[in-house]
Amino acid sequence: MTEHVRTVKAGGVLTLTLSRPEKKNAITRAMYRALGEAIDRAADDPEVRCVLIQAEGDMFTAGNDLADFAAVNSGDVAAEEARAEGNPLLTALARAKIPLVAAVQGRAVGVGVTMLLHCDLVYVAEDALLSTPFVNLALVPEAASSVLMPQRIGHARAFAMFVLGQAVDGRTAAAWGLANEAVPAGEVQARARAAAEAVASRPPAAVRITKSLMRDPAGLAERIALEGEHFAAQLRSPEAAEAFAAFAQKRAPDFSKAG
Repeated sequence: MTEHVRTVKAGGVLTLTLSRPEKKNAITRAMYRALGEAIDRAADDPEVRCVLIQAEGDMFTAGNDLADFAAVNSGDVAAEEARAEGNPLLTALARAKIPLVAAVQGRAVGVGVTMLLHCDLVYVAEDALLSTPFVNLALVPEAASSVLMPQRIGHARAFAMFVLGQAVDGRTAAAWGLANEAVPAGEVQARARAAAEAVASRPPAAVRITKSLMRDPAGLAERIALEGEHFAAQLRSPEAAEAFAAFAQKRAPDFSKAG
């Protein structure tokens, strides 16, 4: 595990808390691994009937730590090898057998949004802001979101979020079906915990079967693998190099010269 992911098990609920608020809860490779392993282990733990994902501080997560992406683009061998191993959180989400509940406050960026598509219940703060600016970074969607997002909110809205980087606030996320409910920021974690405890109180076998009937793990895994191939290629592209350089230099990227 890592000190940046805290785990607490109580009352049938395994709580996974992103604990890197000083870095806006940007997710590192170690955090991805810790989250993925915890979700996988939960499936075989009779004491766990629901998993709750939340975060410390005023932000859910800034998404992937861009330093990892930049390292791959620059040719760092160790970073390239780590990226080639795949993302253990995404595959764990796709095959999850235990219900997942999320509590989202502040900003949720990139994977901070796409992971919500795998959660069975999502509660967001009214003033939360959800964005998936993959194309802005010359990348492509991941976590099977290229199929899950259009299914959830429609093609036009999904395209605007992916390609234009359109951000969606908490109230809109709930109205579109990205979340079950938008509540005041100070209440979001309590509301999500109450929901997780309610799920944990239901007949566990019936809950698991119901979730399995609503999901297609094999199809999701296949889409994640396809997205991963394109993501890896883009991550090494001149477009991505320009995007990362522009981000670091706090300027607008010029993709006309990235070729």
